[in-house]
Amino acid sequence: MNKESSQTALLWIVATGFFMQALDTTIVNTALPSIAQSLHESPLAMQPIVVAYTLTMALLTPASGWLADRFGTRRVYFAAILIFVLGSICCSSAHSLNQLVIARVLQGIGGSMLLPIGRLAVLRSVTSEQYVSALAFVSVAGQVGPIVGPTLGGWFAEAISWHWIFLINVPIGAIGLAAVHRYLPRDTSGTAPPFDIAGCALLSLAMIAFSLATDAPVQTHRAAWSAGLFAVGLIAALAYIPYAKRRRNPLFRLALFSEPNFSVGLIGNLVCRIGSSAVPFLLPLLMQLQLGFTPLHSGLMMLPAALAGTVAKRWIAPLIQRYGYDTFLLVNTLVVGGAIVAFALISKGTPLAVEIVVLAVFGAANSMQFAAMNSVTLKGLSRADAGSGNSLFSMVQMLAMGLGVSIGGGLVNLFSAQFDSAAMGFRLSFVCVGVITLLSALVFRRLENEPAPARVIRRAPQGAGR
Repeated sequence: MNKESSQTALLWIVATGFFMQALDTTIVNTALPSIAQSLHESPLAMQPIVVAYTLTMALLTPASGWLADRFGTRRVYFAAILIFVLGSICCSSAHSLNQLVIARVLQGIGGSMLLPIGRLAVLRSVTSEQYVSALAFVSVAGQVGPIVGPTLGGWFAEAISWHWIFLINVPIGAIGLAAVHRYLPRDTSGTAPPFDIAGCALLSLAMIAFSLATDAPVQTHRAAWSAGLFAVGLIAALAYIPYAKRRRNPLFRLALFSEPNFSVGLIGNLVCRIGSSAVPFLLPLLMQLQLGFTPLHSGLMMLPAALAGTVAKRWIAPLIQRYGYDTFLLVNTLVVGGAIVAFALISKGTPLAVEIVVLAVFGAANSMQFAAMNSVTLKGLSRADAGSGNSLFSMVQMLAMGLGVSIGGGLVNLFSAQFDSAAMGFRLSFVCVGVITLLSALVFRRLENEPAPARVIRRAPQGAGR
């Protein structure tokens, strides 16, 4: 197999893993009532099924870069897919809520490595000139997963059984395992320094505390609990700075932030993805609870966004080459945020054509946004920093995903109770998360237009980074 064919196979392998991980974050949502009925639980008691998965990924994502450097990207990626598939089988076999939560933790262990290890494999295998297009291709899988997730979840729950929302991962994962064994380039295990357990604990604590602060798991003194959790997260994050300065080999070197576009991209990703991550969660609820759609119907309504995102991926590289990252992200962020705000105008009287246009605009702009943000954040890192920088970036993505769902759902409940109207609750929530996305445009204004010291990446030895 020639080099070009090998790189194409690599992109498909990474896209497959990314699709499984992204799909599983949303496919459960529309099937939760069916799961609750089957397990003889209240639908409101199903939250641990979602929380266990996302928090497990949050906890283990920071270790992905070190694992790749210590054992090799090929070996770790194979193990990640295998663990994810085994977790999916256990989920489908669960007979109680506790069993399902434990199985979701196992899924999360594998899922925590699929995205960062896959992106790292691409970063180390393609040239800098190909990197934007490569990430654009891979990112489409991450966009399609959350969009088709509600459709598949609703269809499986209605037509077959909720168990199939997990069993669908088995054939996909089997193909991925065979492809990794056959096509993924072999790399040698590195001599990575001892893993920074204390640093990982501090950052994981910060991330979990921030996520729980937006959705405190208590009903009494909720505001006090949220404030306390936020304070814990902030203290843990700030404590990492002096800790990393003292430690010889910290989990994430503070020198990462000397690359200006990495810092700007990290913050911009966090802010922008809060709104973007809330949409796949809020839209199916809006369509089912307010517009009277069935779960399958609401899922099908998300297809225009998926198709538009697939088409738009071809535009990313030419647009960035012509206008630069800073101008492209500034304008495209405004489009994404505006589309999110426009969802607030959708009601039972909205023409179908208008709904489809808004969904298509959001899907196209959001697909390009994710690919551009990923590329500009990571492209300037040297190979020595690629592993740790990629892991930190993935951790921020997980944080933004959790915050988006928590903030979006929390705003709906808050505004619905305040105005005694669920319709008003959804409208104001879309406006708020759209404004949050629009604010990230201010962050992207600080980007440097030429962020790619690719010569550094090419010169660095294979497997040197963490």
